[in-house]
Amino acid sequence: MFQFISNWQNRRIIKRSDITRKEWDSAFAFLPLLRGYSEVEKQTLCELSILFLHRKVFEGANGLVVTRVMQLVIALQACIPILKLSLDDYNNWTSVIVYPTGFAPKRVVMDEYGVRHTVQSNLSGEAWLRGPVVLSWNDVEHAGVIDGHNLVIHEFSHKLDMRTGDANCFPALHADMNSAVWFEAFSKGFKDFEQRCSRGKNFGIDCYGSTSPAEFFAVLSEVFFERPEVIKQHYADIYQQLQLYYLQDPFKRLNDR
Repeated sequence: MFQFISNWQNRRIIKRSDITRKEWDSAFAFLPLLRGYSEVEKQTLCELSILFLHRKVFEGANGLVVTRVMQLVIALQACIPILKLSLDDYNNWTSVIVYPTGFAPKRVVMDEYGVRHTVQSNLSGEAWLRGPVVLSWNDVEHAGVIDGHNLVIHEFSHKLDMRTGDANCFPALHADMNSAVWFEAFSKGFKDFEQRCSRGKNFGIDCYGSTSPAEFFAVLSEVFFERPEVIKQHYADIYQQLQLYYLQDPFKRLNDR
């Protein structure tokens, strides 16, 4: 019954959307990545995006005015990983904060001797546990060009990873998935990737993914949706696990277009 009510409410929200055709066209023009999607998939992404905008609050930082088209560009990309999943996977947080360019937050960290230090790092995005997703618009507006780098997919895959707690490369797997197989594929792949990056071998996957298992999952999620052939070639077992988790096959989609 509750699912029926939820679906009815969702259909009502979608039907009442005031997003114009011009705004949709402008948003899609930012995202060559979506050209490989079927009309049904595009329609689903649009509907998910409407619901996403209904549930989330967009905030511009440093004087940035976040327009409707900017919101759509972010929402469409955020909904790519959950195209076959559920918008409920993004529950328990509400804000998307958008900076004009990169940002440099100050944080206090404790070293191995218990001494606290204030550090400041330049970032293009971050996802907080039970908190907002923070994005640099300068990076977002160039994210959907099929180069294997996608800031929005990266940060929102962190949010999926955080459904089970801290991001650790172990999202909430489906009931028919084998957690031991997932763990083995990603552990083996991460160790190999660390070694390759330490030797300076670049083969289309950002070595930022070697900094932690959580970043490995987020970086591979970017590549999975934009350059799936790279993962399929170098880490076929991981590709299979990502395919089972996301319930999508981007390699087939991009090669069938």
